[in-house]
Amino acid sequence: MQTYEKLLLENKAWAAEVQQEDPDFFKRLSQIQTPDFLWIGCSDSRVPADKITGTQPGEIFVHRNVANLVINTDVNLLSVLDYAVNHLKVKHVIVCGHYGCGGVKASISNHDFKYVLNMWLRNIKDVYRIHREELDAIKDEELKTDRLVELNVMEQVFNLAKTSIIQRAWKNEQRPDLHGWVYGLKDGLIKPVYEMKAGTHIDPLYEYDDL
Repeated sequence: MQTYEKLLLENKAWAAEVQQEDPDFFKRLSQIQTPDFLWIGCSDSRVPADKITGTQPGEIFVHRNVANLVINTDVNLLSVLDYAVNHLKVKHVIVCGHYGCGGVKASISNHDFKYVLNMWLRNIKDVYRIHREELDAIKDEELKTDRLVELNVMEQVFNLAKTSIIQRAWKNEQRPDLHGWVYGLKDGLIKPVYEMKAGTHIDPLYEYDDL
């Protein structure tokens, strides 16, 4: 049996089990989607949003990319954000990184990862540059990487707050709250590291005055 065929068999077993426990589950799910949460996480296969939060299908809207970045030119991310905020009316947006992130580790190195990855990882290098004094003072490489993971999450939350999508929702509907979390691969626990309540004032340079 090919490995991908095992996935199909597991899917059939899961669907049968769910339907046995709740015969109307898929019927309800197909008719409406009303999640309270948008999750912006890392693509790392060890950090599945639903598993580590105990959420069910329909409860959490998910976008994932390498190192959970919020980049102002990423149309994919922004389209997900727009849909989640303006159509699904989510109440919370969570940026969740994880300790031991390969993307963060790679960004600290000076290795050439070729064009596309170099371009992507430069966004994390920019986070390092902003916080260089603090990070350079940490001599242990694992601790330095872990702290950069936290700082990266914080900067991505700030990047969310810079968008007109978030600022317009804050102004008109006083939502969503923004959260920065870090997941521990070694213990399975989520650590909150940053939070912005709806309406939080940021640097005036980024605040729109005509929304």
